[in-house]
Amino acid sequence: MRSDSLPIGDAAWRARERARRRREGLLQGGLAVLLIAVVAGLAFNTAANLEARQIRSGFAFLGGQAGFDVGEALIEYSARDTYLRAFVAGMLNTLRVATAGIVLATALGVAIGLARLALHPLVAGVAAVWVEVSRNIPLLILLLCIYLVVTELLPDATSPLALAGLALLSKQGLQIAVPGHGGLAATLALAASLLAAVAGFVMARRRVTSLGAAAAALLAATVAGSIAWLAVGMIGGWSRPQIEGFLINGGASLTPEFLALWLGLSFFTSGAIAEIVRAGAEAVPRGQWHAALALGMTRGQTISSVIFPQGLRLAIPPLASQYMNLTKNSSLAVIIGYPDLVSVANTSINQNGQALEAIVVIMAVYLTLNLAISAVMNVLNARVTRAPR
Repeated sequence: MRSDSLPIGDAAWRARERARRRREGLLQGGLAVLLIAVVAGLAFNTAANLEARQIRSGFAFLGGQAGFDVGEALIEYSARDTYLRAFVAGMLNTLRVATAGIVLATALGVAIGLARLALHPLVAGVAAVWVEVSRNIPLLILLLCIYLVVTELLPDATSPLALAGLALLSKQGLQIAVPGHGGLAATLALAASLLAAVAGFVMARRRVTSLGAAAAALLAATVAGSIAWLAVGMIGGWSRPQIEGFLINGGASLTPEFLALWLGLSFFTSGAIAEIVRAGAEAVPRGQWHAALALGMTRGQTISSVIFPQGLRLAIPPLASQYMNLTKNSSLAVIIGYPDLVSVANTSINQNGQALEAIVVIMAVYLTLNLAISAVMNVLNARVTRAPR
């Protein structure tokens, strides 16, 4: 229907809507121009001040030789490499501890959160103590405490604690046995995990909800990856840690700095995740509990099959915030000497004095990591909150 054939009331309403949209567009455009002008002014002013003080600026320094070592790196790195490669090594260390922390904190948080729902007073009490301790100790103090325990109370490398003949724990860190062909084992384990995850999700999706299918895929990936890892070790042999002089060689090593940071971040975040899980479960109407129990389900079956899946829908948004907080809190690694992104940036600043550029790199990396976590959690949230067909 043309606008000239509309009733007078409808035509006037359309005209007011177009005028309102024009006003809003002009206002937003003006604010955008003002913001760009402010940012450009700050940039020009900063550049002028740096030039007046004869301070180098720009990111060309990333192509220069770093000249310093990184204590531990997931990629090959030496002091002869560039600053860019040093920042990549630091970023991978940050990503490594953040990923491991998210996995362990989630496992602990879910277990403690469900334990708080237990009817046994001892189990619920221990879980409550865990939550209160983890939430009320500053993370910095917690990291220093764990690091001192690891470096001071553990035995020397000459007399380590043996763990089932597969690992050695000492002041040097945790050395664990790995397959002799570590690269092949990791590749096969990853491939098997991906295939098993896809197969598990497809098969489970036909019978259960998306949340149950995701859990089945995770379980299938874990089992398949573990079997592939063990199979390579049994066929090709194992590289076991052994005491050689004053050091422990062989196997894979987790340094004391990584262990302290990993355990500290996981413990600190697990308390908040436990409360999120508990609150999500208690937000489920009591009628769901009564209906499941009336059908003959045990309390454990009720929680795992009825309450927890519904509570998780409410828990995912705050879980995303906790995962992002854990990633940002990993920047405290510099306090205990773990060579993360911030540590590499600090060393770079001390050598070349380009603090602004190094800080911009840090900000960009953490922003990218948190946006990636947010995107993944938003997809998961949309998946579990979608109405069943």
